[in-house]
Amino acid sequence: MGPRVAWGIASSPAFNSIPFSLPNNHYSQDSYMPQMGSRARWRQSWAPQPLTPLIEGPGPEMQEKGTKKESSWEVIREWFRTQKISPGGSFSQSFYGTIHAKTQDLRLLLGVLGCPLAPIPSAHDPALSIHIKDTPFETSTAKYIIQQYLAATGCLKQQKDTKNMYATGMVKMICCETEISSGKNVKCLGTRSSENGCFVLWQMLPGMWSLELVVGDHKVVAGSNGKTVWRHTPWLGTHAAKGPQRPLRRIIQGLDPKTTASLFTNAQCLGENRIGTVDCFVLKVSADRAAVVERSEGPAEVIRHILYGYFCQKSGLLIYLEDSHLTRVPTQDNDTVFWETTIGSSISDYRDVDGVLIAHQGRSIATVFRFGELSMQHSRTRMEEIWTIDDVMFNVPGLSMDHFIPPADIFNNISSP
Repeated sequence: MGPRVAWGIASSPAFNSIPFSLPNNHYSQDSYMPQMGSRARWRQSWAPQPLTPLIEGPGPEMQEKGTKKESSWEVIREWFRTQKISPGGSFSQSFYGTIHAKTQDLRLLLGVLGCPLAPIPSAHDPALSIHIKDTPFETSTAKYIIQQYLAATGCLKQQKDTKNMYATGMVKMICCETEISSGKNVKCLGTRSSENGCFVLWQMLPGMWSLELVVGDHKVVAGSNGKTVWRHTPWLGTHAAKGPQRPLRRIIQGLDPKTTASLFTNAQCLGENRIGTVDCFVLKVSADRAAVVERSEGPAEVIRHILYGYFCQKSGLLIYLEDSHLTRVPTQDNDTVFWETTIGSSISDYRDVDGVLIAHQGRSIATVFRFGELSMQHSRTRMEEIWTIDDVMFNVPGLSMDHFIPPADIFNNISSP
């Protein structure tokens, strides 16, 4: 176990220049890596940052440290403002003409695809909460499909309970392409430049997880102690998510069938559809109104967040996942701007890991659509991630709740009266 965990990540090219770090500032390598002995220690230092709510849309913060008092949505608007259409109808080229364009694109991409969350919290035990009797037809059909999904992945016949999980993988992220329209003119900006990277993911039930993702020279760290979800980036600092505690979307992309099933426990079956040539049942679940209101930040109001799951009729496995997130933000010129972020993920290459089928490959395409309530101008930004799983292990010895303690700045803020 020791060498596989240590060198599987540390030897990756993306980690040569950026050391592997812990999900908080209290632990050395010996306590974070179970049964690792007394090898060289890495310690993570967290620069104090003001706590602002985590934004699940694009967040390319370009300010220097110490000047992060501005709202995250103001920064997002500034990112798109650099690509605006001039009054004469011509398109501004200043943004993509600077040397910082690639860095801006990658930060936006990581803000959207790096560590998004699922729309709703997960139930603790999906197998025990699935009952078909005395429920509406659409709901009972969905419960039956989820039961078949659990059986297809091997979760129902598991001899040993899974307490925790470890996974490593590689990613290829393709930077943004933006289509801007003025109502008369349409122009595409940006390039399809790509960056390679890797990630390590730890999970412990119930609801605890830790993710480190390195792409190019950028690093995103996120986690949850079962009560608070947080994220840290060098350009945004540390952020705590608002609203109910929700699982990491990367986990439900075929890595943890039980968590995936728990999200669809109260889903509705919309019928049948095809993904390519594969016939699928389509299930839908959405966050309730109270939850999305709680997630709103200042003037930015979350309108809805919906998740669709496409389950193969033949195999019973989840092969496509799509969620749509809509936010309304007022502007200074009395207009209202809507941001719709859609992420569609193809999930494939299921392999047996200790009796459970785990997806080892996938591709996610995200689209950020910005449009106004009054203005004819709109923009559509497209980004992509291709991911593979290198290693998965269940029930890692020595992994405990202490390894999921948030960074000190968030932890002290939560503990204060």
